[in-house]
Amino acid sequence: MQKNNTNRPAQDSTAFSEVTENKAPVAKIEQYQIFTIERDTTIIDTSLTVKKEYAFNYLRRDIFGLLPFANEGHAYTVLDYGLNSFTTFPEMGFKAKHFGYMDPEDMSYYKVATPLTELYFKTVMQQGQSLDAFITLNTSERLNFSIAYKGLRSLGKYVNQLASNGNFRFTTNYTNPNERYHLQAHFTSQDFSNGENGGIVRTDDFESDDEDFKNRVRLQVYFEDATSFLKGNRYFINHSYHLTNSKSDSKLTLLHQFNYEHKFFEFKQRTLSTTITTDASSVTINRLGDSYRLSDINDQTRYNRMYNKFGASYEHEVLGSFVFFTEDFRFNQYYNRVLLLPDTTIPSTYSDEITTVGGQYSYRKGDLDGKAILTQTLSDQDLSSLDLQLVYQFLESYTLDFHYQAMTQMPDNTYAFFQSNYMTYNWNNSFKNEKVQNIKIKASTPWVNATAQFTSITDFLYFSNDDPTAVQLLVTPKQFDQSVTYFSLKAEKEFTFRKFALDNTLLYQKTDQSEVVLNVPELVLRNTFYYSNHFFKKALFLQTGVTFTYFTDYYADDYNPLLGSFFVQDQKKIGGFPMFDYFVNAKIKQARLFFKAEHFNSSFTSSNFYTAPNYPYRDFMIRFGIIWNFFQ
Repeated sequence: MQKNNTNRPAQDSTAFSEVTENKAPVAKIEQYQIFTIERDTTIIDTSLTVKKEYAFNYLRRDIFGLLPFANEGHAYTVLDYGLNSFTTFPEMGFKAKHFGYMDPEDMSYYKVATPLTELYFKTVMQQGQSLDAFITLNTSERLNFSIAYKGLRSLGKYVNQLASNGNFRFTTNYTNPNERYHLQAHFTSQDFSNGENGGIVRTDDFESDDEDFKNRVRLQVYFEDATSFLKGNRYFINHSYHLTNSKSDSKLTLLHQFNYEHKFFEFKQRTLSTTITTDASSVTINRLGDSYRLSDINDQTRYNRMYNKFGASYEHEVLGSFVFFTEDFRFNQYYNRVLLLPDTTIPSTYSDEITTVGGQYSYRKGDLDGKAILTQTLSDQDLSSLDLQLVYQFLESYTLDFHYQAMTQMPDNTYAFFQSNYMTYNWNNSFKNEKVQNIKIKASTPWVNATAQFTSITDFLYFSNDDPTAVQLLVTPKQFDQSVTYFSLKAEKEFTFRKFALDNTLLYQKTDQSEVVLNVPELVLRNTFYYSNHFFKKALFLQTGVTFTYFTDYYADDYNPLLGSFFVQDQKKIGGFPMFDYFVNAKIKQARLFFKAEHFNSSFTSSNFYTAPNYPYRDFMIRFGIIWNFFQ
């Protein structure tokens, strides 16, 4: 669902506010509202802008700072480290498989005057399509339901690259007649299946520009029959009850949030060895090292989590809002066996219970909006978090947003605990908690939008390869016991001249570390030059232009399909190659049509473009699609 970033009407809102003689009034666009878990409100936006061009992709959002793998629905290389979020509680792991996974903060709730439908379609690399269908309706002014499904199938251009993903979402929100009780609830069922080919064996073949290898299936890959599968179901409730009258100057409210989630990750591989043949010789290797089985690897990881948050808030018209709460977080990650090794025992289960108490203060008046959250564990994990945010708007078009975080966060479960049929991939670690301090300052002005971020992390956790030759992937978790500091400056500005515009985004990044454990490109650029105009008595709105994307070369993290994660490497740099896309987009009533020639310069430049070492970036291809809204 496309969203507007303000509460003002979308650019074409007049289409919904006409009143004809002797007919009921048509609903206004302001009556089609979207709510988040934080109860922020936006309205449906059916306009066509260059921002919609950036968001017309599988993730349905602007992916500046993310570099997609060759096939749709696989992983993304993170170019902008500032996109990472920090949380006190540990996650399951397998981070590279979660880009398309929708968390509670990604869910939307609705209030609509009439039933609303949105259909999204986009072509893929070959043999498949990407679809997202959505419908929402209010059965009454106080009760809304929505149901949606996003499906993807794409064969890809390389051997063993099939992607088959699905996201089912159901939401409801309700307010009782006296407006004291509010409910938001959703259910999601999500699955992501990917062929995992381990990348191409000989990058020289890819870079040779030999016509035989232009047919990408002729490039040898490490795994011809390996697959990964992530599945998750979630039940979520967020509700509150006002003990006082909603018209009172002060409100006392009881709060409760519940989240139960089950996840399952599986890595299957029938043939373990890869024979690498050159003109002079051939050698057979096990890319992931020695294993306890000769064939038919089937590693399965199961994960359950349950989260409850109970609280009470006091809201005063002058003093602001005070919230006091307690959180109970429980997780269990487990396998179907206990592994007895010569020097250690890997148990079948890794679980923990975390109890925290906290408080939140919010103040919103005039041009000032501030929030402070403090939490501390009562259990023995020694976790704490301080989160401060202040937004100040002045002179109508100037906004300053300051955000500070200081926290300790537990390692994700795959760092602490892992089992596999591959010998190297078995561990039961006791790492220290990471200590994070993060400052982000964002300034929005008519001249430029700029964001500066400074992050310091002590006891930084990462994966790296223990094979110095990098012929095999013997990847294990490590902890850097010193500090890693990260700084970034991002600037955005659009210049317009009559029907033409130049939209620019620049990201500068720098790290300070005694050992290289965090790699980022120093510079990331995106520039779009485009033309916009109405045609056929304004029945058609057209945008066409060229987008240039570039990032400087660096030792990008490599991808490990068994762990579903990226790991640090210092063998091969990627980057330093330009990417040009040509697009033509059109809007006819509530239908937006998209046509794009992606990476068209690859057909006449050198083949040195990669998403990760051994994983080439996408070749030139033509793709098209549509987003169509129906207001019944």
